[in-house]
Amino acid sequence: MKDEQRVFLSLMGRPPLRLTVEQAASALNCGEQDVSILVAARLLKPLGNPAPNARKYFATFEILELANDRAFLDKVTSAIYRYWLNKNRRRRDNDGSEFQANREAA
Repeated sequence: MKDEQRVFLSLMGRPPLRLTVEQAASALNCGEQDVSILVAARLLKPLGNPAPNARKYFATFEILELANDRAFLDKVTSAIYRYWLNKNRRRRDNDGSEFQANREAA
């Protein structure tokens, strides 16, 4: 967020109504790449119906409300762990099969 925007919003006395992916990630204390994981897991819903490659916005009030819900935060943490666990498992399985095939060919 630009400094001019921060000054303007501080004069208004409220946060912006829409959050970018970066701002939503900051509010949820997770990485920007994790927001797409949460959208895919249907834990977060962007505003409108954006195309997969479009810039996504989230409702501030919804993000702040969800951030105060312990059950939601538990689901977020589990979804992120599960995503990376599966991704690492797939990578490890692919690396192992390639290693095994190269070893047998030699």
